[in-house]
Amino acid sequence: MSQQDRAEARRTKIEAIRADDQRKAARRKNVMISLSVSGVFVVVLAVLLAVNAFRPGAGASGESRLVRADSHRLQVAPDGKVTLVEFLDFECGGCRAHYPVVERLRQQYAGKITFVVRHFPLAAHFNAMRAARAAEAAARQGRFEAMYRLMYETQDRWGQQRAPADEVFRGHAKALGLDMDAWDKAYDDPATLARVEKDAADGEAPGVQGTPTFFLNGTKIQPRSEDEFKAAIDAALAG
Repeated sequence: MSQQDRAEARRTKIEAIRADDQRKAARRKNVMISLSVSGVFVVVLAVLLAVNAFRPGAGASGESRLVRADSHRLQVAPDGKVTLVEFLDFECGGCRAHYPVVERLRQQYAGKITFVVRHFPLAAHFNAMRAARAAEAAARQGRFEAMYRLMYETQDRWGQQRAPADEVFRGHAKALGLDMDAWDKAYDDPATLARVEKDAADGEAPGVQGTPTFFLNGTKIQPRSEDEFKAAIDAALAG
């Protein structure tokens, strides 16, 4: 092969390498664009799912992270327009202070608002998880609200103590006339603990850190008085 032929072969090879590099660069660019678009889609989808997750009416059967199908509803408004959700701890003094306020609101807005309560036992309260389990064990026999009331009405007997209150709660179950074998079994059932923990996890998702924490139609509210509570509810009803 002459020198001229060898030079021509080298040029042809170099041009082929350059063309191949350009094709690879183009493919990398297309991949990056595709990943970028996919990433945007994933982010947008995640935001939409997050927004829908906290809408009281989202999902099948109206289920959402704030209001599950199995959440405890103290009363239900037929039109489903307004829902008030409380994350509570039965050993919490603030929850106990709000208890009569919530009861008055329930009476005043009966048939107009759905009232939902969710568990959020705080680690600082020694008997909070036990109290939640006791209420759930009563719920197995259709007596959640009765136990809910007893917990607040007797909180000064068992709250803010470092001794287990299991027997106190068992006494509540007896006073309610529950089937004690069934209650004992439910109280110790890991599924009962899991049920309470699911409530707490649903509270942590939208940022619940303490109790009581209220959500009105999916929006966190912090009323400083009963009048502010009523104003917020009236605005939701009028909206």
